[in-house]
Amino acid sequence: MDILHLIDRLEEIFNESRPIPLTHNVIVDEDKILDLIDQMRVAIPEEVKKAQQITAQRDRILAQAQEEANRTLTLAREKGDQMIERDAIVQSAQARAEQLVVQIRADAEQSRHDADIYVIETLNKLERELEKILNQVQNGIRALQEPEQKSE
Repeated sequence: MDILHLIDRLEEIFNESRPIPLTHNVIVDEDKILDLIDQMRVAIPEEVKKAQQITAQRDRILAQAQEEANRTLTLAREKGDQMIERDAIVQSAQARAEQLVVQIRADAEQSRHDADIYVIETLNKLERELEKILNQVQNGIRALQEPEQKSE
């Protein structure tokens, strides 16, 4: 039985009892009061057990919630650390990539410059060789034309 109901019944018995004139005392039905006290003795331990169970359940739920909160916090910290680490790796990779791009551009510019110098030197050599050959051809033509001019 519910303890609050039993307290309401106790109040009813008190309200139904007869007052003793000129005092604050009342006359109560002994059987009703004793019966109600017996019911309270049975009900109160049940109510206390329920309250203890509810308290234990509340404590267990709070412990589970705290444990879950700790796990969530740990996971969030790990995730944050991973993101920071990943971000640091990405930044490092980007910096390295930028260095490589600068180096490759410098190497490409140097290669173009070296290739231009090589082509200029080769063309100059070819020009000198061609001038020699042209001189030889012109000398050969002159040599062939001179006897003809003398014979005319």
